[in-house]
Amino acid sequence: MSVALPPAQGGEVIDTVAVAQAGLKEGPGGFWRDVFRRIRHNPTAWIGAVIVLAFLLVAGLAPLLAPYPETALPGAKFITPTYIPGPGELAQFPLGLDRFGGDVLSKLIWGARASLLVGVISTAMGLVGGMMLGLVAGTFGGWVDTIIMRVVDIILSVPNLLLAVSIAAILGQTPFAVMIAIGASQVPIFARLLRASMLQQRSSDYVLSAQTLGLGRGRITMSHVLPNAIGPVIVQGTLTLATAVIDAAALSFLGLGGGRPETAEWGRMLTYAQAELSIAPWLAFLPGICIAVTALGFTLLGEALREAMDPRTRAR
Repeated sequence: MSVALPPAQGGEVIDTVAVAQAGLKEGPGGFWRDVFRRIRHNPTAWIGAVIVLAFLLVAGLAPLLAPYPETALPGAKFITPTYIPGPGELAQFPLGLDRFGGDVLSKLIWGARASLLVGVISTAMGLVGGMMLGLVAGTFGGWVDTIIMRVVDIILSVPNLLLAVSIAAILGQTPFAVMIAIGASQVPIFARLLRASMLQQRSSDYVLSAQTLGLGRGRITMSHVLPNAIGPVIVQGTLTLATAVIDAAALSFLGLGGGRPETAEWGRMLTYAQAELSIAPWLAFLPGICIAVTALGFTLLGEALREAMDPRTRAR
């Protein structure tokens, strides 16, 4: 006999027969054990995880890995108006120097730390703000939901990067302003996603059963609906980290990140590489590769996590 169970993800009701066929274990932790099992057998997840882990290690161990301090200019004496030593030309600077005499390898390593800091903090801001709005809209519904969603729709009508640029320009050219700008531009994404997921859960059989037993709306939401609706938000948070890294580089490229010209940040490195493309193209190529590979790693890991948590693929 099939018995309806609370949906693990996506708002779909899965019966016991489907669960058995899919090889899923019921009980506490069964869903997450299956998610991790599927991730372990996904080559895409491994590639993304290796890239993300390498990025985290480089960022976390930057003081130990970087040959020179963040703002040091050890090669200033080798720079001329028409010549910048490139990769392999000087033994003490494996990836060459920049226009200011800074070691490119050291700046790439320190830039990883800057990108990680901005990406994680801005995504956390967007996640917390978006979940608060989505939780209120999904819990109360009615006119509260209508007002919140109309405000969210208005914000979503502005392109993400344009909104971030506007906020950063208003707040001032500082790294913290960049974090707030990127985080604010992500709030509508998380708000709509959590609200939609909660609305799916509210129409499920287990919610109706809880209401029949006399449980209050707040208890049902916090103990049952929210835990089952938060999965897609977690996946989106992983994917949004990739966007945050790119947006942080873009804002720094536009000169909104603050700091001195020799500051080690990938976007800022791209900015000052423009004038040197004819004699030192690697100054733009290397940070560009770092940005692209890091964003790719978070994207691959997020997509693998999304597939592992999708009930339509888990039941196969």
